[in-house]
Amino acid sequence: MTQPNPRILFVTGKLAEPALRRVLADLAPRAGFEPEVAVLNITVAALMTANWVARHLPAGIAADRLILPGFCRGDVAEVTAAANIPAELGPKDLRDLPEFFGKRSGPPPGYGGYDTEILAEINHAPAKSPDAILAEARRYRASGADVIDLGCDPGGTWVGVVDVVRLLKADGFRVSIDSFNPVEVEAALAAGAELVLSVNGSNVDRVRDWHAKFPHAEVVAIPDTPSDLDSLARTVDVLRAVGIKHRLDPILEPIGFGFAASLGRYLDARRRFPDAELMMGIGNLTELTDVDTAGVNVVLAGFCQEVGVRSVLATEVINWARSAVREFDLARRLVFHAAREKVLPKRLEPNLVILRDPKLVAMGDDALRDLAARVTDRNYRIFAERGELHIFNGSTYVHGTDPFELFQKMLAADPKLDAAHAFYLGYECAKAVTALTLGKNYTQDQALRWGFLTVPETSHRGGS
Repeated sequence: MTQPNPRILFVTGKLAEPALRRVLADLAPRAGFEPEVAVLNITVAALMTANWVARHLPAGIAADRLILPGFCRGDVAEVTAAANIPAELGPKDLRDLPEFFGKRSGPPPGYGGYDTEILAEINHAPAKSPDAILAEARRYRASGADVIDLGCDPGGTWVGVVDVVRLLKADGFRVSIDSFNPVEVEAALAAGAELVLSVNGSNVDRVRDWHAKFPHAEVVAIPDTPSDLDSLARTVDVLRAVGIKHRLDPILEPIGFGFAASLGRYLDARRRFPDAELMMGIGNLTELTDVDTAGVNVVLAGFCQEVGVRSVLATEVINWARSAVREFDLARRLVFHAAREKVLPKRLEPNLVILRDPKLVAMGDDALRDLAARVTDRNYRIFAERGELHIFNGSTYVHGTDPFELFQKMLAADPKLDAAHAFYLGYECAKAVTALTLGKNYTQDQALRWGFLTVPETSHRGGS
């Protein structure tokens, strides 16, 4: 016997009712539920609180589930108790209801694994105070770094390296030392550093001594010159003879300076050393290319995942790379899932879609005119879609591309527009124009979405 579709009650206010009914008419047959709409005696649904809803629900509710507007504040359990059916918050924008009912973008259950390690480099560490290094290391850890790499400066010996390594170890960090100075390297290893960046033909003779003194030590082997994989092979022969743990970095080079060939060397290294651990320093692309780094990190993470490069060295020196570690942390989870599950890395990680939104939603002219006709108060509603701003209240409806022209029209219709309201309108219009310019969704009183960089915005209505 076929089970009847569940009945779902949607609670809304007077203004949103027509738009909600239009969305549900399309969504309900596809999602397999019977919709009911309860229009409570309030104009703007976003002003609802759970306590107020609980006291104003209609009698005789016969639904299986109750959906509240996403802006509703308070304890949803009060509504559950009053309705005697499970209540929950829906999306803040009713146009997101299709995604809310199982068609949403985002990670599936079990998503989030990875097998690529992130080393985050603190550049010019000798020039920084221990407290500054610790603070930077903690920021990297919060961004997803697994190891803190202390980048040393050539031409001198860092006398404070021991104290800094001990400080980081005491705070629970794993530490690597990035130096060709044997005095700095040995001091760091003695203090608890576990990895040395790097060794090649110029200093590989030191490795036997390091291995004898510090059995925990691991080294990163690099070619004598980036294009010379034979020199890397010679260094690997020495490391294998000594018995020291090691990983190989064939060296990623910047665009215009051998980038494509360097990617080929990673493939060659994997063929020549099929069982070796590989590492990639991604800063030569993220730091040295005029482009926001999130996309670069995803592409490099995908390459690393397929080739078996299981560690990367990331930096955040130049301003456009200031979130590179967090980006790679998200990227490594995305590509791991895609490779493991044999699915496209698409509609899985919305936090990496930063500049534009995954899709645009629009009410359309008819719905906007209908909504404007139902508004009776002086408060302005702002929408941004299809290349224009739409602004209206109970007496005025203006639309166009230039917020200054629109504001002049609003002033002409309402000469007594107060400064506070004008400031608010200017702020919201700036967000709306930004959304139109970049191809983002704009919802009044909500922050624009910038992926993991989104800063929550407090509504002028007093809610979040």
